[in-house]
Amino acid sequence: QVQLVESGGGLVQAGGSLKLSCAASGSSFSTYVQAWFRQAPGKEREFVAGIEWNGGTTWRADLAKGRFTISRDNAKNTVYLQMNSLRAEDTAVYYCATKPGPYDVGYARAYVLWGQGTQVTVSS
Repeated sequence: QVQLVESGGGLVQAGGSLKLSCAASGSSFSTYVQAWFRQAPGKEREFVAGIEWNGGTTWRADLAKGRFTISRDNAKNTVYLQMNSLRAEDTAVYYCATKPGPYDVGYARAYVLWGQGTQVTVSS
């Protein structure tokens, strides 16, 4: 059974950087799309960025453009989210998720497997 485990969250000052990792265990997910979502208290889960299995296509929400970069290492079954210029409004639990096929990438309901999430807190 495939499991997704996020890591790399923490407390950072505004303007700082964090790099999140999502490791898949139990099976290779090299044929799927992986994405990062986030959910702040009292808000809906929102799409941050996604990447196709071969890394050739990436998607980013407007909130991530210019600041966040998604990448993957299929040899390590790991997807990364490099977050720069962090703001207080980036504070949320960040989730990794996986789905088959490069469609509906920005829709949480399309994803079949989720990690437990990692907390990112940005102090202003």
